[in-house]
Amino acid sequence: MKSYRDLEFYQMAYHLALEVHDLTMALPKYELYEQGSQVRRSSKRIKDTIAEGFGRRRYKDEFVRFLIFAHSSCDETISQLNMISDIHFAEEPLTDLLNQYDTLGRKINSFIKYVEQNWKTD
Repeated sequence: MKSYRDLEFYQMAYHLALEVHDLTMALPKYELYEQGSQVRRSSKRIKDTIAEGFGRRRYKDEFVRFLIFAHSSCDETISQLNMISDIHFAEEPLTDLLNQYDTLGRKINSFIKYVEQNWKTD
């Protein structure tokens, strides 16, 4: 892999962040700058933290640390989406989106374990 863009879970995080952005822009106006803003930031932070961590991949501990931050942002996004789903989408919950973020979290976690066990530094 030459770039963070080659990582499947980065690509997934990027596309999910776009989906969350679009979804939140349709929330009621009062929610755009509260819950909407918070979930947009946390969803975008996942991809950004993966990219930043990849830039530090030469230092295994730093790389793992940033991947853990990305995983934490994924958990935050899930928490925010659950709240939005319960408040604004009670009749048609955001189940598919939440499942995709759950899958993303598992992929990040698996990669963390891979790096911890197999990553070689120069």
